[in-house]
Amino acid sequence: MPYEWTPPTDSEIEHQMDLWPYGSLPNKGFAAFIMTTFTLLSLPLYVVMGTLVFWGLFPFILLAVWGIWFALRKNVRDRSILERLSIQAQECTLTRQNPKGDVQNWNCNPFWVRVHLHETGGPVPNYVTLSGNGREVEIGAFLSEDERKALYQDLKDRFHAYR
Repeated sequence: MPYEWTPPTDSEIEHQMDLWPYGSLPNKGFAAFIMTTFTLLSLPLYVVMGTLVFWGLFPFILLAVWGIWFALRKNVRDRSILERLSIQAQECTLTRQNPKGDVQNWNCNPFWVRVHLHETGGPVPNYVTLSGNGREVEIGAFLSEDERKALYQDLKDRFHAYR
């Protein structure tokens, strides 16, 4: 599950949860995929090696491999999101670090936090939000639908137990 409750690092923090998008392609898998793609795309070149046709096709194969490499690396950069929910005695804080490095914060008294599951009408099915302090913020929108349902139940149980 791409979220976990971590042991608190500070004595004042009672509960802390980190959420992140699931990454299914590790670096070794990325390298193997790029090499396999290049090998399979270059197979037709062996027939025309040593001719002008080779030099006509070779740049396009390199461009295709570079395009795949670029798209996969951009996907990894775009998924570098971290959300941290900290529940303390007097304050609940949700901090989201976006892919470009900017940070968004939301604070509320944990007694007043309400967890909502929007089955329809959100940007994704089973959209989970936290509301309190006059604002409603999303949490875990990058998770899969089943993971958001589990997150909703987990958060609902934690805040219910806190009250």
